[in-house]
Amino acid sequence: MNSIDAERIGFRPVTPDDYPLLESWLDSPHWREWWGEPATELGYIRDMVEGRDTTRPFLFLLDGAPAGYIQAWTIADQLKEPWLSEAPWMTEVPADSVGVDISIGAATQLSRGLGSTVVRLFAERLRAKGHATILIDPSVTNLRAIRAYEKAGFRKWIVSRESSGQGETLIMKFAPDGATDESRVPG
Repeated sequence: MNSIDAERIGFRPVTPDDYPLLESWLDSPHWREWWGEPATELGYIRDMVEGRDTTRPFLFLLDGAPAGYIQAWTIADQLKEPWLSEAPWMTEVPADSVGVDISIGAATQLSRGLGSTVVRLFAERLRAKGHATILIDPSVTNLRAIRAYEKAGFRKWIVSRESSGQGETLIMKFAPDGATDESRVPG
């Protein structure tokens, strides 16, 4: 597995001009496996960009070119339907926690260290802005993502036993020092 130099990574907010690119990514097999219907997901992103959702959507850049998507959302803002039915684990974490979601744009960039570098840098920026609890919530079957998140400094914290569209969910907490303040899942 390659390592990506952090200086090659940048972030910028999603704009309406990015919708065609995001739509093409959302329709690709490695996105369809973990994200919902492309038109629905793009609708959620439009809501974010246009201010109807507090989630903050970004493109991450590799050498200045769009390479993937990352978003940050506050648990407190999502403690309502339909999100609670889909992710009941949100009631088990501090309401001021920030959730992160990420996807690599092109399948050719998978398993090269890009995702772990990006999510680590993004989490470090969130922490620098004062966010104490930063979470990511892969499906327990998404082993590639779990390995990348562990490499980035996220630690296993909670397994949500409730079924959602993806089955069990692993809640991972950003703890680059290797410790979480509450150990619920054997590491």
